[in-house]
Formats: sequence, structure tokens, C-alpha cells
Amino acid sequence: MINITPILRAYGALALRRYSKASCVAHQKRVLFSLLRRAAGTKFGKEHGFKSIHDVKAYQSRVPIRRYEEFWSEYWQKDFPVLDNITYWGTVPYFAVTSGTTTGKTKYIPYTKEMIRANNRAGLALLSSFALENPSSAIWGGKSFVLGGSTDLVREADGIYSGDLSGIVTKTIPRWCKGRYFPPEEIAFLSDWEKKIDHMAEASLKEDIRSLAGVPSWLLILFEKLREKTGKERLAEIYPRLELIIHGGVKFDPYRPVFERYLLGSNIKLREVYPASEGFIAFQDSAQKCGLRLIVNNCIFYEFVPLEEIDKENPTRHWIEDAEPGVNYALVMTTAAGLWSYVIGDTVRFIDNAKERIEITGRISYSLSAFGEHLIGEEIEEALTKAGEDLGFSLLEYSVGALFPSKGGELGRHVYILEVESKYKLDSEAVSQQIDSYLSKINDDYAAHRADGFGMASPKVVLVKRGTFAEWMKSRGKLGGQNKVPRIINDVNLLENLLNFIQTRGDKM
Repeated sequence: MINITPILRAYGALALRRYSKASCVAHQKRVLFSLLRRAAGTKFGKEHGFKSIHDVKAYQSRVPIRRYEEFWSEYWQKDFPVLDNITYWGTVPYFAVTSGTTTGKTKYIPYTKEMIRANNRAGLALLSSFALENPSSAIWGGKSFVLGGSTDLVREADGIYSGDLSGIVTKTIPRWCKGRYFPPEEIAFLSDWEKKIDHMAEASLKEDIRSLAGVPSWLLILFEKLREKTGKERLAEIYPRLELIIHGGVKFDPYRPVFERYLLGSNIKLREVYPASEGFIAFQDSAQKCGLRLIVNNCIFYEFVPLEEIDKENPTRHWIEDAEPGVNYALVMTTAAGLWSYVIGDTVRFIDNAKERIEITGRISYSLSAFGEHLIGEEIEEALTKAGEDLGFSLLEYSVGALFPSKGGELGRHVYILEVESKYKLDSEAVSQQIDSYLSKINDDYAAHRADGFGMASPKVVLVKRGTFAEWMKSRGKLGGQNKVPRIINDVNLLENLLNFIQTRGDKM
């Protein structure tokens, strides 16, 4: 395969020069007014007077912040799946399907041809920045292995499809890039995840893999499958020319120790990305700089609402001109897919005064997504309530967190610490099965990651004696007053503290 990395590097240098000619503020103004012009004749544009908007403040006064449920009920549901000049010009050809909302199992996020091109440009920016920072790189001398989710698409109407974003990406890869993309469609579109990863691992051993991309938990499963097939653990021995691993979707720190074992003896670099169904938001453009570079010149206009105000009727709305470093903001986006001041559910923080670099700080809703499963607090509570009803116990207190794999071949899993009352002797395995079954029914992402125990192990349930949580809170100086038992524990150290406390006291039932 011809090495076209020099072309990639030249593209990156040119794009960087063009980008540097304007400030972040200028780029964002240009993006917003371009979007307003494109959508002025749509139903949404007419209702909000886009033709007479000439500054950011006027836009913010005309267009209120909305969440998915409001867009769906007010603009999309009636005409779905044929959205023609509703919130953006033209007909929407794709819908990225996600789950985990409080009001329904599935969300359909419009995905237009402009967003496809924007996401492709973002991917090129990532790879070209890597090539620029690494002069000896030949990353486009071979293939890019993208470990995506389900790629089956549903035909909603003539020329209109819905499905996982991975499937849309696979279907819309530019022709010039298809020969450098792995896996091929006959493998990518397999619906059985265990069979799919087995086929991908086997086929990839015959390819010249230069980059790998995926969610950390899925990548570790791939690495273990490769070890089984080759007898080798180090990636440098399996893919001798692998240069880059691209990861995103979940916090990487818990996975780092396991990844480091696979990376021993190699010069493979790691880069984090911040993609969402709504658009490609940011990426790590350098190993030397902190945080992720916010993509400000690519079909997305950003607003930032202080997290404590996001549920107010008229919250303070910042944009890149007046946002401040160090503040935890709910991220709000306007895009070339017809999302206007749309709350995506994530929180971010600027880490420099130039407003170019951000870090992801979490989610607006109380959620658990250690492996990309996207469980919200309400779903967990529903599952526990249903288990109690079916098995005859009352829930007194609980905490749930994630146990990450400590070595190759292990699967991550959730751990539920439950303080209950029951007339009967409870079997923790039966409780686990009830929780697992219910969550798989109500949350597609959770069901996909469970995949018959292939992507994420079944939940571990720890039943504890009555009063255990009170004693634990007391040991931490958090008993009484306004202190509450943390329901979802995303802090690894705090979860370990709780489990060690139970082990030391012998509080298991």
C-alpha cells in the first residue's frame, strides 16, 4: 500500500495555517452565521426569525435552550422519519440511534451530509496533527482499524436510515479512504458481537494495521482475543507497525495500567477523542499539551451554561468569547444537523485562557458509564425496585460502581452494594440476574455491552447487614445532616474504600 502520510502531513500544515489566521471567537461567529443562513428557510428558521439575527446575543434571545425530548415532540416526531426542511435545510438521510434518556428507550439524532463531512474533517485533523507531531510517522502507509459498535442500519424510508453511529460511519466512508479502513463491510456488519470480534481479530492479523480506535473496554477484549490467537500479549509483536491507539467514550484512567502492559516495548502513542452522536467535539492534538482541543471551525457552535443553572428557566448562556476557565459548564450545541442550542448532557471545563482546550468533567444526569453502557440513575433505581418486587425484599440503602479489569482477559462489571430487608434468605446471584435482565430490556447500550457476557460481565451483588452504610458514613465523618449515601460511585478510590470497609468489618449477609 502506498504511504500517503506526507500528503496527510501537508494537509495538516495547511489546515493549521488557515486555522491560525483567525481567533476562536471569529471561527465560532462564522460557524453560527453560516448555520443561520443555511436554515433560514426551514420551519425552525422561520419561527425563530433567523433572517434578522445579526449577532450572538440576538441568537440567544430568540432561540431557547432545548433538550432532545422538546425537539422530538415539537419538531421531529410528527414527520419522522422524513424530516424535510424542518430544523435544517434538505432531507435528513440518517439518524444516529442512542439510548439512555429518562423519557424513552431510544433517541434519533439527525445526521446530515454536512455533519458527515464535518466528522470526516475532524478525523483528518486528528490524524494530521499526529503526523505533524511525529515526523517519522507513516500512519497512512497501512490500515486504520476502527472497533465500532453495531453497524446494522434500519431502513426507515426511501433513502433514510437509522442505526448506531458506527454503522453510519461505515456506510459513508469516503471512497478514497475505504481501502485504508478496517474492518471490511462483510465483517463490520456482523450482528453477533462475539463472532464479529473473533473475525476482526483473525482478519486483522493479515493486515498492516497502523492505528486502532475504539472504546477502552472493547479494545481490551480485542487485545485478549489477539493474545489467544497469537500467544503474544505485546501489541508491538502482534501489529509491528502500529503507531497510534485512539480512545474515547469513557474515562481512560482506570484502564491505563492494563493498557500499559499491552504497550510494553513499543512506541505506540495514545490519543483521546471526544465524539458524540451530535458531532465530533474535540480531540487530543498533542502528547505535550493538556486536555483536548475544541473544534471551533467545523459546523458546530458551542454554548456553555454553568452546571448549577442548567435546569433554570433562563440560565446564563456563555459562548467562547466570555466563557471562563475552571468553571464546570453544561455543553450546549448548535450544529449542521438541525440541533439548535441543544443540551447534549455532558459537562466540560476550559483549561486555558485561549479557550481552545477543554476537559470532559462528566454528565449532567446522575449516571454510570464506565464501559460506555450509559446507565442513568433512574434506570438503576427501576431495576433495583423491580428486583425487590420479584424477589421479596425492600431496599434500604445502596451504592453501585464499576469494577475495572486488573489484567488481560478479565471483563469489567458493575458492583451493587445493597442493604435490604427480607423475610427470606436472598441469593446474591438471583438478585444479579434480575438487575441484569431488567437493565438489558430498558437500555440498548447496556444490552449491547453485556452481549451474553462477552463485553461486560454480569453484575456482582454484595448484600450487607442493616446499618452498614450508616457505619461507613460515620467512619468518613459524613453521618447525619445533609449527607447522603452516594448512589452511583464513579470515584474508584471511594468505591474501594466502601468495599474494604465491608470486608474489614465482615458486614456481608
